[in-house]
Amino acid sequence: MFGGAQQTTPPSKPDSATQSAPQAPSPDPAAPKDQQAPADKGKGTKSTNNNNQGKIAGTSNDRLFYTLPNFLSVENTAQIPPLTTKQKFAVVARGTFDPVEFPWWGILSAIDQADNSEPAYGQGWGAFGKRYGTTAGDSLVENFMVGAVFPSVLHQDPRFFQKSQGGFGSRAWYAVTRILVTRTDSGHSQFNYSEIFGSATGAAISTFTYHPRSTFISTPTNPHMFIGSDRTLVNAADVWATQISLDTVTIVVKEFWPDIHRKISKKARQPQVDTANP
Repeated sequence: MFGGAQQTTPPSKPDSATQSAPQAPSPDPAAPKDQQAPADKGKGTKSTNNNNQGKIAGTSNDRLFYTLPNFLSVENTAQIPPLTTKQKFAVVARGTFDPVEFPWWGILSAIDQADNSEPAYGQGWGAFGKRYGTTAGDSLVENFMVGAVFPSVLHQDPRFFQKSQGGFGSRAWYAVTRILVTRTDSGHSQFNYSEIFGSATGAAISTFTYHPRSTFISTPTNPHMFIGSDRTLVNAADVWATQISLDTVTIVVKEFWPDIHRKISKKARQPQVDTANP
């Protein structure tokens, strides 16, 4: 599992009839009650939008550690419209089929092969290909279930809204609880059915469809070694728990990545001091 999508418009000059009217406070982006209307379009908005907005409106162009897609994380979200069903599927597809994902799946498959994960596949390039296909399938199914299918059916927002304010403990706790709490399309807080049941559905689909059945394989010491099926409830539950754990860690990284990014960028922009000629 990974920039801001806030649109801002310079305030117009108030007239005499409304100049003295008190301004309503902006909602806390960490726990909004209602979704705010999108900001008016203007020159200022266009500039900010071009710099921060993702290819799909309401998403970002951010990448964790400048590499892994982080298009569903957004900052400064007091005024941001909900995603349509089409947009939810489009942004998940954009992240899932990003060019970076293909070598990443290869790395994960190589690790599984070295650990002899799912031994029914055996070893060799053919076995590696099977593990690669399984890894890619697991990622695809889980991403679409959690980020598109369930959010569309249940009208939940698949984006992670970074808090970006407060101390480390407060922000870390906020990030961890997002695995259980999310926004609806209307901006209210709700139990994160999409994450919990979406990942469970993804684990069940992958486990009981294309993971290996029980089989016999030949080894140097045993030409007829029996390998039990991976299509079990225990294995599905293990996959589900692993996905929830990884998603929780990823959300915490997403919360603090903008701070890390800004510090790295600031350090890179600092002028070099000429010690020979101070």
